[in-house]
Amino acid sequence: MNSLLLIVICIVIFALVFDFINGFHDTANAIATSVSTKALTPRRAIMLAATMNFIGALTFTGVAQTITSGIANPFDLQNGTTVILAALIAAIAWNLITWVFGIPSSSSHAIIGAIAGAVIASDGFGAVKYKGFISIIEGLLASPIIAFVIGYVVYSIIKVIFKNSNLAKTNKQFRRVQILTAAVQSYAHGTNDAQKSMGIITMALIVGGLHTTTDVPFWVQFSCATAMALGTSIGGWRIIKTVGGKIMKIRPVNGVAADLTGAAVIFGATLIHLPVSTTHVISTAIMGVGTSHRIKGVNWGTAKRMVVTWVITLPISAALGALIFFVLNIFPI
Repeated sequence: MNSLLLIVICIVIFALVFDFINGFHDTANAIATSVSTKALTPRRAIMLAATMNFIGALTFTGVAQTITSGIANPFDLQNGTTVILAALIAAIAWNLITWVFGIPSSSSHAIIGAIAGAVIASDGFGAVKYKGFISIIEGLLASPIIAFVIGYVVYSIIKVIFKNSNLAKTNKQFRRVQILTAAVQSYAHGTNDAQKSMGIITMALIVGGLHTTTDVPFWVQFSCATAMALGTSIGGWRIIKTVGGKIMKIRPVNGVAADLTGAAVIFGATLIHLPVSTTHVISTAIMGVGTSHRIKGVNWGTAKRMVVTWVITLPISAALGALIFFVLNIFPI
């Protein structure tokens, strides 16, 4: 077995580890509202999210193709295997750091920033496909704003429709509906987030001379779906606490509005093959709903802390990707 094949195998393993970590890191986003309102017990919510994430991950591959060739051309990279391995190590490191501190940062920002940083360190700024890269960044930046606005509008409409309803009865009804919306949001999460690792592995297969197109092999799709589902089954309790309770006090009616908003924005991005941050989308959907409900009820201190983390993730992960590339490059692969 030659060294190139060995490093491709290592990349596949690291990519699946990234997907596994992504599962327990981002699972909380999809089910936090249903757990915080007691629509679902934590165990049932986790199992529901794991199942729906798995199904969602097997449904689409467009986002994976964007990751494979949207940031850089894998067929032209000079040190492709080292670039990809460095990007994965950097993204995993940042995900673990933010998970330890319970900060709902973006796995999408981490992996995209890390790839860009490693590519620049290897082949220079000219190796980055700026049209594709900027398109991805625009999607990452626009999606939380869209989620905030839609969340505000959706909850405003719900308030008008149910303005004369009994609060206790309405919350009981919405708690039941929230089981469905949590499932839909988990499915949408799987259609987008799991594809990032699929794109990384496909990229590695190309630079390793084992694959000739950007189409995602089924074994890659199935492996990534399984890794994310397993990670999801472990859960991310630290982040559930932040997303589900520290942004605002969530009632079932708020949770339904936020879940529907998050699912719609994430799934819309999947359909146009753009990777988005589920963390950004779901958190800002909750903020939009909270602002519509009662602007003073939103914990803007927590929101500010989350936004700062979102802003710094891209440059930090890019710097980490570049740094790890230089370290790995000391030992030629």
